[in-house]
Amino acid sequence: MTSLSSVEALSAEAQSPKPRLDHPLDMRAVIIFLAIVGCGLFFAAYSVYGDVEATGTTVKSLAPFLLLGVALVIALSFEFVNGFHDTANAVATVIYTHSLPAPLAVVWSGCFNFLGVLTSTGAVAFGIISLLPVELILQVGSDAGFAMVFAMLIAAIIWNLGTWWLGLPASSSHTLIGSIIGVGIANALMRGRDGTSGVDWNKATEIGYALLFSPIVGFICAALLLLVLKYVIRKPELFKEPKGNSAPPLWVRGLLILTCTGVSFAHGSNDGQKGMGLIMLILIGTVPTAYALNRAVPAHHVQTFIAASDAASKVVEAKASGYDVLGDPRPAVTNYISQHDFNEGTYPSLALLIQQISKQVETYGSLAKVPANQVANTRNDMYLASEAIRVLSKDHAADLTPAEVKTLGTYKKELDLSTKFIPIWVKVCVALALGLGTMIGWKRIVVTVGEKIGKEHLTYGQGAAAELVAMGTIFAADNFGLPVSTTHVLSSGVAGTMAANGSGLQLATLRNIALAWVLTLPCAIMISASLYWVFRQIF
Repeated sequence: MTSLSSVEALSAEAQSPKPRLDHPLDMRAVIIFLAIVGCGLFFAAYSVYGDVEATGTTVKSLAPFLLLGVALVIALSFEFVNGFHDTANAVATVIYTHSLPAPLAVVWSGCFNFLGVLTSTGAVAFGIISLLPVELILQVGSDAGFAMVFAMLIAAIIWNLGTWWLGLPASSSHTLIGSIIGVGIANALMRGRDGTSGVDWNKATEIGYALLFSPIVGFICAALLLLVLKYVIRKPELFKEPKGNSAPPLWVRGLLILTCTGVSFAHGSNDGQKGMGLIMLILIGTVPTAYALNRAVPAHHVQTFIAASDAASKVVEAKASGYDVLGDPRPAVTNYISQHDFNEGTYPSLALLIQQISKQVETYGSLAKVPANQVANTRNDMYLASEAIRVLSKDHAADLTPAEVKTLGTYKKELDLSTKFIPIWVKVCVALALGLGTMIGWKRIVVTVGEKIGKEHLTYGQGAAAELVAMGTIFAADNFGLPVSTTHVLSSGVAGTMAANGSGLQLATLRNIALAWVLTLPCAIMISASLYWVFRQIF
């Protein structure tokens, strides 16, 4: 009787479409994993040493480098957690359609996450940073600056780990943005200002729309795409539950692997940038001589920069209406960026700041020759001018002609080339952290996406439709420099295909996912704000 039951159990397992997710731990894989981690940390340390040595700076204390090491480990830990938290976005469909076995799928996804980070543009990284309070960015090397970075990263890690443990596909992007807003609000309150003044709400709204609408786009587009596929491809077996562990037809399997590859690559190129921007803040705060300015900009580029500065200065001066600035123009420009307080002194202050930046660059001859004690000031001036032009172009676009907008845009690009850069070693380390994280702890959320969204098993057609939409949405957001939630796009895409296919939806799971989506922002804000206050007391 026992033997018969065992045979029946084995037969039922063979006929079940559920994939095998449990695999024994291979010690060789663990050793390779730890070796890669060690090599990555050594590479980061060696790169920082080489970059500092290239500036000719004499190291007088190891304290900043110890702080840098701790901050880098925390930042890379965020990307590692981001990796295993979001793995399901790419691999759930190929695993549940038996296109790839689970171990191969996560390694494959990790490799293309790695490549996605390496080829990313950096636009998303600096878009995220624009949300931060301008006074903290200008003083990123201060106690408040380090409290800001530590609070944001640790808050994001805590929430990501909590939602991962519960198997909820929450958004790492959503979490990090909530953490940034929390720090901004806490910083404003601690400085005696209204809490809402600590955040660039225009930028936050822009990013918020991307996060809000991307799941809706995922649901609707995936549902419509599935219906189109069913109309064009008249093969019912593609839209039914797989039989046992049989793989799909070769061309469908190829499509599913292709979409898995695309989503992995897109996830790396978008999500990987969030950690990069924060790592650059850490580097600027601890070793500004090496990372505050882009020393790789060639000396012959100075003339191009000066020409762009002169043209931009003339545009801004023409708007100054005869007002002159007596004293330092920086407070007025800073106040305009943070408070959007536009007055008669805004244009003349910005014009004078542009002229001073041009004079500094012309005097030194190249960014690499800016004296060590002036690097941070020059970088801050460039950052202020760039952000002021960004805000000005949005708030007062009606006051500018198309030619003036183009002139200011050209100058902003020159400023950003000098300050908004990411060294290749930072990309490599973030890519390793995200890629390795992708290979760890993936099972919890994979099961949620693969089994708990719809009432029926994921079909080949549903997997392809959901992944194609996720891949396209993320690539589009990356091109516009907007962070989107890979998790929400994919999980909503799966839900959309279930609805379109008449497979039914597990409302309890959708309710939990929606609850996590609603709670992520306020919880991340509260955690990061509390941590920021605690770290300010400690530092």
